[in-house]
Amino acid sequence: MHFIVTAIGSYGDVHPMVGVGKRLAERGHRVTIVTNPYFAPVVEAAGLDLASVLSTDDYLRLIEYPHIWHPTKSVPYLFREAVVNLMRPLYALLEELYTPGETVVAAHTLDAASRVFRERTGARVATVTFAPQAIWSRHEPPKLGAVPVGPDWPRWWNDIFFWFGNRLVIDPSLAKPLNSWRRELDLPPVRRLFPDWWFAADTNVCLFPEWFGPVQPDWPRPVEAVGFPLWDAGDTTALPGDVQAFVAEGQPPLVFTPGTANTQAADFFRVAVEVCQRLDRRGLLLTKFAGQVPNDLPPGVKHVEFVPLSRLLPSCAAFVHHGGIGSCSQGLAAGVPQLVRPMAFDQYDNVARLRRLGVAEQVVGQRFTAPRVAQAIERLIDSPAVAESCREHARRCQTNGLDRACDLLEGVGQMRLNAMSLAPEG
Repeated sequence: MHFIVTAIGSYGDVHPMVGVGKRLAERGHRVTIVTNPYFAPVVEAAGLDLASVLSTDDYLRLIEYPHIWHPTKSVPYLFREAVVNLMRPLYALLEELYTPGETVVAAHTLDAASRVFRERTGARVATVTFAPQAIWSRHEPPKLGAVPVGPDWPRWWNDIFFWFGNRLVIDPSLAKPLNSWRRELDLPPVRRLFPDWWFAADTNVCLFPEWFGPVQPDWPRPVEAVGFPLWDAGDTTALPGDVQAFVAEGQPPLVFTPGTANTQAADFFRVAVEVCQRLDRRGLLLTKFAGQVPNDLPPGVKHVEFVPLSRLLPSCAAFVHHGGIGSCSQGLAAGVPQLVRPMAFDQYDNVARLRRLGVAEQVVGQRFTAPRVAQAIERLIDSPAVAESCREHARRCQTNGLDRACDLLEGVGQMRLNAMSLAPEG
């Protein structure tokens, strides 16, 4: 069977999809990863075929947008740049790669093209979702930063907010261009994108466990929360020798990352260095964009471009990050306390869930100062309750979601084969 796996976004989006693809390949299937060529080394290291969409410059332009981490301005921008601009070229790739009866598409949450392709051709498509926030539920609505909505608000209020969100954000930035394209394809307009049309797939695979994001009664069916994928190239990329030596030569370091796609984190790293000095602790600063890191780092603080968190975090004292679902899950699996500075997208909801699990604190916006961050890290590291919660959830993460995700995707392919075998001849 041939699986086309679409991966849209940053490393936190690409790694899980490549992990799914690699596990499918180990089961004997042919796998093509459709993603930006910026991530070609990850795909090639996993031994998978790559179908490039857009360009490296397109990706860098997207992440360098000045408001990409703004809690509200980021969403319409992401819809326009990461969804709308990809629809046509991604659809063209699907037409080229798809063979009826032999192919299943595992579609990233931001992949609108595969939904349209399924509608026009009857292709077998599964939606793959990384974080609970992506699937709105009136029973457990997500936490959206300072916006007055979420599980602590009345259900009627959340319903009103969701309606206005659709009308004011989703419809102008996403529904309008999508329906314009659908007219070109002789398809009727979609009246309600989320969640009805967007998650209308042969199955919905949620790459998080039930204990992190329980399946809700109003989520589109069929759906299953299979567990975290926990794939970040750690099985194909070793820790560099200098990083191994740094970790081994002293007390467990603090790890700081603002996210792999963040090019605007100079203040984050300035605070990180000061925190290490205040606490007299060693630190690792993770970013591919070295211009954000202060010059002349003090002894015991080291900048590293990229390392697999799965290999690094188990040897660290605490993890300070932005709240992306990949970082959250790797922190849980490593059993380390987490301090989160959420900024946009699913990050506020992710950290709210970590806090309910007892493994994290958050410091938001302008409150992210060295004194506050240092105090929060000390509370986390010194708390026996946090340590026990971290150990408990690390044990729960030992059930990896990749195998069950592959079972569901293979099931979609089998549905197709069964349908073809039952079709009348002639």
